[in-house]
Amino acid sequence: MLSIKEDCFIAVHTSLRNSHIAGEEVLEVVKTEKINQPDENTYAKLKDNFFHNGTIEVDVYSQLLEDAPDYARGFIGLAFRIREDDSSFESFYIRPTNGRTDDPVRSQRAIQYFAYPTYTFDYFRERDIKDFEGPADIGLSEWIRLKAVVKGDKADFYVNGDLVLQVQQLKLGKDASGSVGLFVDIGTRGYFKNLQVTAEDEQVCLRI
Repeated sequence: MLSIKEDCFIAVHTSLRNSHIAGEEVLEVVKTEKINQPDENTYAKLKDNFFHNGTIEVDVYSQLLEDAPDYARGFIGLAFRIREDDSSFESFYIRPTNGRTDDPVRSQRAIQYFAYPTYTFDYFRERDIKDFEGPADIGLSEWIRLKAVVKGDKADFYVNGDLVLQVQQLKLGKDASGSVGLFVDIGTRGYFKNLQVTAEDEQVCLRI
């Protein structure tokens, strides 16, 4: 895999910079706007990219910011099918602090799918819909491999090679398309490396 470069991305309500972990070049992404609003369009968006169906893979590493609120969970993940004007997208992200907690409720909320702007985690929680989150063996300050396999209105999501969530009806529908992004949320300093996007429709495999 090639290094992720800052100039390959557009910062959407985030700051971007190339950094290093253990001597390896990575991309650091931190939310800078919509600071206290969860499940918003806060990501680094890949330039000149079209994605409808295909596979997205990336390694993520999450830390809590020094001023992170108590409810911060190290939120980090993928955004996909991002509209050009950033008015809608879908996401699969993780909550690393929930991965190994002894709290039986939080432990079932280590991973999350949502679709912006309507189908946020609050939307699902308020309606007691539990089909879009689940457990995973993850923690802060460790590299975690995420993978999304998207086809029409269905998606399979993986953490470190394990299938952890299947969505049978993506909320934006089978025809949604757009860019790919690297998602962070409240109180997170996120690092990304080894991004690979395989877009089936365009028969393109992008590695950065």
